[in-house]
Amino acid sequence: MSAFRPPSIRHIINGPSTCLRVQRRWARVHDVRFHATHSDPQERILSKYREKLDRKAKEEGASDILELKERYQDKIRELKGKAAVPGATAPLSEGIPQPPPPPSQPASEQSRQPTPSQQASKTAAAAKAVTNPPGVKTLSSYIDVEKTRELPHKEIEYIWRLRHAHDPNSLCAVVPSRIWSTIANTARRHPQFILPLPNPDPEQAGASIHFLQWNFPTESTATVLFTHLAEYKLRGEFATPHTTVTHHLDLQHDKGVVLVQGNVMEARGVSVDEGKWLLMCLQKFYGLQGEGAMGVGRRELLEQFSKGDGGFSVERLLEEAEKVA
Repeated sequence: MSAFRPPSIRHIINGPSTCLRVQRRWARVHDVRFHATHSDPQERILSKYREKLDRKAKEEGASDILELKERYQDKIRELKGKAAVPGATAPLSEGIPQPPPPPSQPASEQSRQPTPSQQASKTAAAAKAVTNPPGVKTLSSYIDVEKTRELPHKEIEYIWRLRHAHDPNSLCAVVPSRIWSTIANTARRHPQFILPLPNPDPEQAGASIHFLQWNFPTESTATVLFTHLAEYKLRGEFATPHTTVTHHLDLQHDKGVVLVQGNVMEARGVSVDEGKWLLMCLQKFYGLQGEGAMGVGRRELLEQFSKGDGGFSVERLLEEAEKVA
């Protein structure tokens, strides 16, 4: 069934004369409210009570209403004074308490006031803070970002590592911005990958495979979740990660560093040292650090995994991972 389409304006205007019916009214309407409300009030009172006033004038011995009015002039003035509203003739602003003017600020204090651009930046920063997804910690949760901007690179790295030294399950790293740019571009093209974790027992060969997934929840953060591949195959997106890593990008442009913070969950089958190895392996594969065949080999593995290429080889992945150490 065809959809209903309302007639166009052109059809209504140019259609037959029966489409538009114009009803003309030739009667002229006068607004009588003007005459009723704007005539002289004294004339209205006289016309309404003229008979009674004539009778009263005769009873008082006055010749007409004007003489009667002159006799009662003092009483009329007294009644008008009693009926008057106090302050009715004063301006409306009088008698209303006005707020006191703001205290004058010294020139030094006025110079400290934020400019419109600074105020807009603060507003934008506050909006971003409000809209951060739950569970995502900003860099300001760990350090004073504005004070840290004033420090040299070496001191920033020292403070960042010292900040996490007390936590035995934490991971910590400082990545130069030029390397992070490569990592971020690769991560956006290949947000999922797998990395092998060699068996901790040197007498036993083989390795466990771990699934990783990149996320970019905010403009200033990037996260990586590591999960056992077997658990991810079983539970999919509901699998619980054993290691989380967050990259803080607040100082990327002005200080040239990206601060990395991670945490290895207890009783999840992965030690802190193994978590460090996975983080190092992640940086090597996504940063593509390595010349010649080494860098090409890692790049090909990422491409094959993302495309679902049947030529992807776990044995080759193990070989490339062994070159990381």
